[in-house]
Amino acid sequence: MYRTHNCGALRISDVGQEVVLSGWNQASRDFGGMTFVDLRDRYGITQLVFNIDDNKELAEKAQKLGREYVLRVEGVVRERSNKNPNRPTGDIEIEVRSMDILNGSKTPPFTIEDETDGGDDLRMKYRYLDIRRAPVRENLIFRSKLAIETRKYLSDNDFVEVETPNLIKSTPEGARDFVVPSRMNPGQFYALPQSPQTFKQLLMVAGMDRYFQIVKCFRDEDLRADRQPEFTQIDCEMAFVTRDEVLDTFEGLTKHLFKETLGIELPDFPKISYDEAMTRYGSDKPDTRFGMEFVEMNDFAKGQGFGVFDNSELVVGIVAKGIASEYSNKNLKELTEWMQRPQIGAKGLVYVKFNEDGSIKSTVGKFFDDEALVNWGNRMGATPGDIIFALSGEAEKTRKQLNELRLEMGRRLGLMDPKVFNPLWVVDFPLLEWDEESERFHAMHHPFTAPKKEDEQRMLTGDHETMKSLRADAYDLVINGVEIGGGSIRIHDRDLQSKNFDLLGFTKEEAEAQFGFLLGAFEYGAPPHGGIAFGFDRLCAVLNGQNSIRDFIAFPKNNQGRDIMIDAPAPVDQEQLKELHLDLDLENK
Repeated sequence: MYRTHNCGALRISDVGQEVVLSGWNQASRDFGGMTFVDLRDRYGITQLVFNIDDNKELAEKAQKLGREYVLRVEGVVRERSNKNPNRPTGDIEIEVRSMDILNGSKTPPFTIEDETDGGDDLRMKYRYLDIRRAPVRENLIFRSKLAIETRKYLSDNDFVEVETPNLIKSTPEGARDFVVPSRMNPGQFYALPQSPQTFKQLLMVAGMDRYFQIVKCFRDEDLRADRQPEFTQIDCEMAFVTRDEVLDTFEGLTKHLFKETLGIELPDFPKISYDEAMTRYGSDKPDTRFGMEFVEMNDFAKGQGFGVFDNSELVVGIVAKGIASEYSNKNLKELTEWMQRPQIGAKGLVYVKFNEDGSIKSTVGKFFDDEALVNWGNRMGATPGDIIFALSGEAEKTRKQLNELRLEMGRRLGLMDPKVFNPLWVVDFPLLEWDEESERFHAMHHPFTAPKKEDEQRMLTGDHETMKSLRADAYDLVINGVEIGGGSIRIHDRDLQSKNFDLLGFTKEEAEAQFGFLLGAFEYGAPPHGGIAFGFDRLCAVLNGQNSIRDFIAFPKNNQGRDIMIDAPAPVDQEQLKELHLDLDLENK
């Protein structure tokens, strides 16, 4: 046999046992008469000992081992004289009696250690080696446990796992589709699903009542740390439910996952409206691990002869507590320049510094005397040692800019403890967004989201301005400033769904061509229904206090959407293109 135990199993109670272990040579240490080898597998590391006095041939063989050689050893467990308290197997070692080299190895391009010297691209090219490192391996094991616990909870709550198609029809809403040419239908294409949205609604029409799927989805969009072209969702739908019943069910799922994977008992999740989130934090996914909430300043900062404020739709600020002595003029200048970067686009940054000695320093001291600035402090809850930061301009844009500053100050001041988790529900989103450039409405979530019950009639009969104020029966789960999942109560009435397509700029013909199958299904007794989808990769990262989802995906793509390990995407042979009726001479185009 290759092993009687794995490399993480043996303890002091096993001393004297004859064992067989197999794994990789993590590291070798040669001390002349003694050679020590750290043998590693998925489960841990066990130290092997080769003594030249006991078996010269075997010891010399061990001295020649390269890193990552695959070994099988037989030996006896003995107590270590120099114990390693940082390793579960650190009380014992194996006195090796025989060893087989199962496979050699080239010298790895980076060290297979917790802290490696390999850069991102190098590790992604040799991902099969990177996964041997404990941090990446443990992330993938965590992901597996999270999936198992998800299935347990949903199964126990009467959800049925149903697979939906991966080759579907392209739709114009949302992100760009990945398209797949059909060989048997010349000139026609499938699309890879951005989500199983319409299929899970059809399952509710079909009477399945409670559906879930841990499903792969695809979006052809620009990438960043929390995006990949293919990603995984916990996708769910329920029939005959209200919004709060959906929220209770998936708050329960979230609490279950935290308890079973991290041992953390979460309190009940607060709910705040979209409007409240934007007013208090400038974001529909606020990080509530720290305060620094927005204070609107129009009524006490405008009308004092400072044109920048007086001519603005909104003046709004935050208070950073206890940092006045730490932030010099140089620090404040650097922060202002940070806000003026094109990514944020602030024209400047107003600050009022309340020093511990009672003095006040401000960028607007020429326009506001100390009495006025003290009033600012009183109105905003600032005390000696604090700094007020303020921005002004068009309301929506200014709130977004101040949100960036709030988050940056949270990072700089160490207020974002990765071991603290603050979940909340954001509810009552706008149903539609008006886009000035295209001069049409877009769905804030997706075209199948139902309006609030009290807004249904206004949606059917209201004018253009009324449509801007419609609220959706939609909700997002936010944890530590990250949108973990989102969903809504769905439209289940053909007339209301047709009206929504009208508002989104679909002609009757386009709506029928794209979604006629769903509209038709609504004519056969569609029940009220709603659901949610969690970003599974993102949930894994948040539970582990990490920003990037890459290390929770076995074989991720880079920022250009490439798999640099297998070198994909790649050109396709001209004969394949001909079969697909895509005879493209790419070199001459």
